[in-house]
Amino acid sequence: MYTSPSGGTLGKATAVMRALNFYLSEHPVIVSFRWNHALWGSTWCFLFYSISLYFVLSIFLHLILAVLLRRGQRVPLGPLPALHSLSMSLISATIFAGLLLSATSEIRETRWLWRRSKTPLEWLLCFPLGTRPSGRVFFWSYAFYLSRYLHMLSTVAVVLRRRKLVFFKLFYHAISTLMSFLWLEFSQSFQVLAILFTTLAFFLIYGYRFWTSVATTGARLPLVLNCQIMLLGCNLVCHVGVLLLHFFTGGCNGIGAWVMNSVLNGAILMLFMRVYLGRKRKPSKNLGGYGCGENKIARSCSVFGA
Repeated sequence: MYTSPSGGTLGKATAVMRALNFYLSEHPVIVSFRWNHALWGSTWCFLFYSISLYFVLSIFLHLILAVLLRRGQRVPLGPLPALHSLSMSLISATIFAGLLLSATSEIRETRWLWRRSKTPLEWLLCFPLGTRPSGRVFFWSYAFYLSRYLHMLSTVAVVLRRRKLVFFKLFYHAISTLMSFLWLEFSQSFQVLAILFTTLAFFLIYGYRFWTSVATTGARLPLVLNCQIMLLGCNLVCHVGVLLLHFFTGGCNGIGAWVMNSVLNGAILMLFMRVYLGRKRKPSKNLGGYGCGENKIARSCSVFGA
């Protein structure tokens, strides 16, 4: 029986899509996921100990390098920063794709429970009261929470390469890890869209860092910065939507954690505006490398996906 080349290609593409859908949203481990304190990193003690250790090790590394090395001398890391950027970009893309497919499946399978009171967009913004942290969506939320610890390695790269400890990065990584934990612990509303926006931003940011570390062309940071500002605007609109839905549709699950999230994002927004306005008044001449002046702006802007 003759099969046209286009038909064979289409069949292979369909098989690949089915396999991806299974491994990203229909695998038994994903479907049967349940957040509990038996999971790695799922206790309050682990969270606070790990954040404290992150602060102590970062400060200790900064001080020990200041004692052992001459001022301005940097530690060569070779391809490690580029590999870290590539891995974080791929991890972010995987979480984005998995969560998108999982949210679609969850809406399709559970819509009969809430279709009279909510639309799919309202469900993404506002979980019904009593929502449990289990199932596909929370599996990828847990994966996102674990990825926050990998993001902390970028602080080590900045300290080693620039010999400078940026306290804004310490604050940002600690707060974003805490908020990712609260999303799971209290089944916070809006976390699906927040993770989608954040992983999309991280995919672009870390992919851009990898490209600039291996390419010979100059940096074009305004493109990344403008993209992040657009994502910031989307997040602010969604936050307003959550607030309106909470008061006019009977309440959203995890609203206390959402309020804390909003307050902390507001504090980080103020810090970002200080950094951004300061750089606008005094442009940086260094456009290359890990942690340059405008790269700091782009990294700061990526905060608001969270």
